[in-house]
Amino acid sequence: MSLIIKNSEFIKSAAGFGGFLTDGSPQIAVAGRSNVGKSSFINMLLNDGGAARVSSTPGRTALVNYFDVNRGGFILTDLPGYGYAKVAKTERASWGRLVEDYFAVTKNVCVLALVDIRHIPTADDIKLVAYLYAKAIPFFIIANKSDKQSRAQNLKSVKDIAFALKVGVGDIILTSCTKKIGRDDVLAKIESFLK
Repeated sequence: MSLIIKNSEFIKSAAGFGGFLTDGSPQIAVAGRSNVGKSSFINMLLNDGGAARVSSTPGRTALVNYFDVNRGGFILTDLPGYGYAKVAKTERASWGRLVEDYFAVTKNVCVLALVDIRHIPTADDIKLVAYLYAKAIPFFIIANKSDKQSRAQNLKSVKDIAFALKVGVGDIILTSCTKKIGRDDVLAKIESFLK
């Protein structure tokens, strides 16, 4: 039996050091490039279609957004998406700094790193995973949008993603937000971190 999410509530958004939650409460941070489906993934995880605002325009999450899950059970943190080409370089750099600042002051955090199963991980995806390794921050790779291709294609994609990110095939969880595939697997990983 994996973790059961009974309720969730938006706490606040933070634009920098002064706003980050640093009380040591366990945080599950969702990271990934723009348009990878982070908002849909968060909504699926929380079983709440309106928790995170889903936009058809990539790069909309420009702040760190916090959600209280199970009344103090843990905090789900939505990090800004990275790598959206149509955003000015200065804005992309400020997002990168925001995320680095977040990790600099946030302890007791585990990252769910989302990638699109249909694509080889980008340089930014690889950089994120290398950063998490370097800082010894626990993480799981979530290969999202698994409903968009066949089972055989998914198996090949998982091998390619594992190779690119230097992780084991078993370290990758397949998810689909529209079909709610992989939700229990992700919740089980969250539970293992919380324990």
